[in-house]
Order: sequence, then structure tokens, then C-alpha cells
Amino acid sequence: MKTAVVNGQEISAEAVNFELDRLVRFYMGHGMTMAEIRQNLPKLEAKALDQAIGAKLLLDQAARLDIPVTEKDIDAEVARVVQQVGGEENYKKALAAQGIAEADFRKELEKGARVNMLVNQACAHVADPTEDEVTAFYEAHKAEYVVPPQVLCQHILVKGSNDAALDKIKEIRERIVNDKADFAEEAKKHSDCPSGAQGGSLGWFGRGMMVPEFDKAAFEMKKGEVSGVVTTEFGYHIIYKADERGGGQQTIVDVHDQIKDLLRHEARGKAMDAYVADLREKATIEYKDVKHECSCGHDHSHGHDCGCGHHH
Repeated sequence: MKTAVVNGQEISAEAVNFELDRLVRFYMGHGMTMAEIRQNLPKLEAKALDQAIGAKLLLDQAARLDIPVTEKDIDAEVARVVQQVGGEENYKKALAAQGIAEADFRKELEKGARVNMLVNQACAHVADPTEDEVTAFYEAHKAEYVVPPQVLCQHILVKGSNDAALDKIKEIRERIVNDKADFAEEAKKHSDCPSGAQGGSLGWFGRGMMVPEFDKAAFEMKKGEVSGVVTTEFGYHIIYKADERGGGQQTIVDVHDQIKDLLRHEARGKAMDAYVADLREKATIEYKDVKHECSCGHDHSHGHDCGCGHHH
């Protein structure tokens, strides 16, 4: 993994990881599977570094131009963050957990808002994709818009491989199956997976997105069933299968907005590439090798797994 020094200032690992996470979320939102993400990780990491360099250049350019940002603009950004984290209380807890004063966080949001305004200025000439362009893209990439069979599941995880952990998951299952306890409530109270906060919900997922034992159980279960105890490297799970749906070809109506967003993103990306290329020409950029780790200590260069069973 490489990082860069831009005009004497080093790009942080956090900045690169932020861009990598954004890229992964974007491409997964446009149909790329986790297997494809892992296969293309070196390219994505290189692109993330390029975007982090571009972000640094844009940040510095926006500061030089002193683009005006009002308190109302910052308030809007704060409101967006508050909504994303699930409310004012979670927002304050998140700031406290990271040791960031709200005034300092608002300053960072101000910088981000200033960069967004600069980006909008640089892309003001970019037109939205036409309906003909959307249709042409769909016809050329039709094979990519086939949805595999998927399941909608909740799960409860008890970490560990000892008898105490096994007894605990069995007791939870007993309450759900025989005492009719609510699965979501049991997940909130007892699951060792972060998904417990959402009642154990893992959303819709296809084959290969979970570790093999979890994947096999989820797809072999019937809709409405609670699984037996499923053992994975993370511990003991029970799974509730809420729904399932077969695969098939998506119509242009299904993916119209997705394609339009992708084409818009690509067009704005080309405009920004040209703008940033000009900034690069005027900058001094040096590269160096570093070990890339995320805040949890995992080395992303080989991928890692979290407790919910997803591959990362």
C-alpha cells in the first residue's frame, strides 16, 4: 500500500481508507460483489490514494479561493450527519467517543462544504445524461443487471467456542422457538454482532456474501424458519429467514435511476479529473510505501471478516 506527500504534507492512512470505503460502497451499490471487490482491491486502493490526493488538492484550492460557507450551510451538514448516525444523542456520543469537540467538527464540516461548492463550480458545465444515453448503456450492459437469488435474514451471534457460549445461544433459541420471544428484541439484548442494534438484521444478501457455514444455512432454510445453532469462526449463530426472492433480469425501469446516477457520476468524474489534473501539474507529489491498516487494526490488503459473517 502506498501513500503520498503533497506539497510537503503527508496523506494520512485514514484519508486513504475513507476514500477506499467510499469506493467500495459505491461499486457495491452498482452491482459489484464482494468477491469482485477483493479481486480488484489493489486497483481500488490505488484509486483511493489518487482520490485522497485529489481531495487534498481540492481542499487546499478551496481554502485559497476562500469560497464562502455560511452557518446555515454547516447546520445543514450537521443535520445530515445527525440523521446518518440515528439522532442527536448518537451524534454527541460519536463525537465524545472520538474525542472531538463539536466546534472542531463543525470546522471540518465547513472545509468539506467548501470543497463541495468548489466541485459544483468545476462541474457546473456537466449536463445530466439523456434518456437515450441511459437506454444505450442498459442495452450494452444488460448482462450485468441480472439479480441472483437473495435472502432476507436476521441473526444472533454469541462469540466464543466454549460450552458457556453454546449454552447461551441454545437458551436464546429456546426462548424464541418455544416461548415465542421476539427475535429482534433478543438480538438487541444478547447478540455480540453490531447488527444486534438493528434487531440482528443483515438485509438482503446473495450467495457468497457470508462465510460458508452461514451462507449454506441461510439458503437451505425455509422462509419464516429459525435455524438450529450454526457454528462459524466467529462463534455460534441462530438465523431467522424473513424472506427470499429468486433472481432474474432487471428491466430498464428497475435500474433507470441507478444507471443515470452512474453516468452522472462518470461525467462529473471526468470533469473533476481534468480540474484536479491541472492542480496536480502545479503541485509537488511524492509517493512512499506504508502498511495500510484500518482503525480496528486489520490489514485490509488481504481483506478481513467482521462478526456478522460478511466478507470484507
